[in-house]
Amino acid sequence: MNTAQRRTEILKLLQQEEKPVAARAMASQFGVSRQVIVQDMAVIRASTPGILSTTRGYVLQQDKDIACTREFKVRHGQEQAAEELNLIVDCGGRVKNISISHRVYGRVTAEMDIRSRQDVNEFVQAINSSHSSVLSSATSGYHYHLIEASSQERLDLIGEQLKKAGFLAPLQPWEKEKHHNI
Repeated sequence: MNTAQRRTEILKLLQQEEKPVAARAMASQFGVSRQVIVQDMAVIRASTPGILSTTRGYVLQQDKDIACTREFKVRHGQEQAAEELNLIVDCGGRVKNISISHRVYGRVTAEMDIRSRQDVNEFVQAINSSHSSVLSSATSGYHYHLIEASSQERLDLIGEQLKKAGFLAPLQPWEKEKHHNI
């Protein structure tokens, strides 16, 4: 079996298995070293989205596990940032980024990757200790968050809770065309 055939077989194995497959187990199955499998996986992962490396081995995310994303337009002051972010993570969301739509600079985006209340606390501490202000202070509190969740229903719940808390901001007509899935 050559390298290309082995990599094809490794991908087939990952597609069939629901649980992580250890590199050591694959090495034994294909008669190569663990290091060869690790190198194969680096190549396979570069061309195949959704392969995760876990402490128990490699696993291909099944369609049901692939997260859904939606962008929400919100507005609040800096003092409410923690409340808004905690609301999102408490509903099962991950805040991937924040964006503002600035009249001069255009769209400005910063990565966030906030998944838990601990992440929220660390973010708020970082803002406060740096004597900086949140990005949305440049746009009177208006900003967008790209939110990831396990389902569209979970994203709907996040939207409902943001609206209930008074954070959800109305879209302008020109934004509705660009953000038809909000």
